[in-house]
Amino acid sequence: MVVFDWAGTTVDYASSAPSTVFDRVFTAAGIHLTKEEINRPMGMEKKAHIRALLSCASGNRQWLQIHGAPWTEQDVEHLYQTFEKTLYQVVAEYSAPIPGVVETVAALRERGLKIGSTTGYTAQMMEQVIPRAKAMGYQADAVVTPDVTGAGRPTPFMLFECMRQLDVYPPRAVVKVGDTVVDMLEGKNAGAWSVGVLTGSNLLGLSQEEYEQMDSEALESRKRETADVYRKAGADIVIDSIRDLPDAIDKLNRQMEKMEETAK
Repeated sequence: MVVFDWAGTTVDYASSAPSTVFDRVFTAAGIHLTKEEINRPMGMEKKAHIRALLSCASGNRQWLQIHGAPWTEQDVEHLYQTFEKTLYQVVAEYSAPIPGVVETVAALRERGLKIGSTTGYTAQMMEQVIPRAKAMGYQADAVVTPDVTGAGRPTPFMLFECMRQLDVYPPRAVVKVGDTVVDMLEGKNAGAWSVGVLTGSNLLGLSQEEYEQMDSEALESRKRETADVYRKAGADIVIDSIRDLPDAIDKLNRQMEKMEETAK
């Protein structure tokens, strides 16, 4: 089974929807964060993401300057309600599959692989995403959200729920594919394989237009830096594009065969 992330991996190039909405919500609250600061916790459950932004040096300093007191869980809840309402209004617009996803998933299904998925979005948010993605050619066999399991990434419980729903085990028969650090940690904490994707990813941090216009040497340097971040988070393989996933799975299968031969 392959367990995909959603925004930044299979739909929404560069995970633009949550990044854009976090920027709007925090700017409205008087807190100005860089794109890098906003993206750093991406992939987490969204309240956890808000806590991470409020806890970062810049967010914490600005909050204290504005309010004269540390932020509270009540503040987190208020920001989350605004975030959820805003994202719910726009998320369907950002649900187009990333180039190569539809064809790659079709190729994986032809091999007999099941397609699971996990996300930092709630089930209610995914009600906006799933039909739009399906109409454009992408559909997963299972969609698990943090409100279903009571725990988001980097815990393994959403991935375990995909395994339960689709009756796939043990974890070494599962490949987790994502575009953030916590995606890699989710896979490793589950005992599965983790694969990081560069093109279209939140971690690379480039819109499609920025990607296409960037100088090739600068782009390759940025990809190397991003690949290092994936590997430090535990990625077994880093691929340039989602189109490279079938070859990566072949490589993992050969690796498992060698491991089994060694164990005999």
